[in-house]
Amino acid sequence: MAVVVVVIGVGVCTVTDVKVNAKGFLCACVAVLSTSLQQISIGSLQKKYSIGSFELLSKTAPIQAGSLLVFGPIVDYYLTGNLILDYKFSSGVIFFILLSCSLAVFCNVSQYLCIGRFSAVSFQVLGHMKTVAVLTLGWLLFDSALTFKNIMGMLIAVLGMIIYSWAVEIEKQANAKVAPLSKTSLTEEEIRLLKEEVSKTTVKDVELAQSG
Repeated sequence: MAVVVVVIGVGVCTVTDVKVNAKGFLCACVAVLSTSLQQISIGSLQKKYSIGSFELLSKTAPIQAGSLLVFGPIVDYYLTGNLILDYKFSSGVIFFILLSCSLAVFCNVSQYLCIGRFSAVSFQVLGHMKTVAVLTLGWLLFDSALTFKNIMGMLIAVLGMIIYSWAVEIEKQANAKVAPLSKTSLTEEEIRLLKEEVSKTTVKDVELAQSG
């Protein structure tokens, strides 16, 4: 429920176009599904094989780059109707493409580092905080328009993040209380089995002594 509050807040402060078409809806569904699977896979692989973020990134980055090179132009043509080879590349365009790729590497590194320490849901909440920070810095540094709707959306999103942090902390405290109880019950079980074993051994010793 806290994540729902965060999503509503981010939607209010960022969504400006409410028109929906088949291509955009399909791409949005694929983007959400693939991103979710990727983030969940990152966390599970790091925990399963106990590997670091950089090691996992070095193994998965070539696969991601290859898939983008193969499917990127096809998807681009499907959405825009234009081939990427028809675009006129200038030195400025190439520079910003390389800059964007370099920033994407650092973005992936930070993603792998965060998911390795938190869950995929916590990472999404952190990502929405980034959205709020981008809007705020755009208003402070670049004179971007900040309407009442944007401010209300950001406040709702921050409220949802606070509720989510509170819920996670409550869950951690509950798990911390349950852990000693389970450990104690297990110890009592071991003690009971040990007493039974000792009792059986004592009975056998008595029987042997009487027969002797």
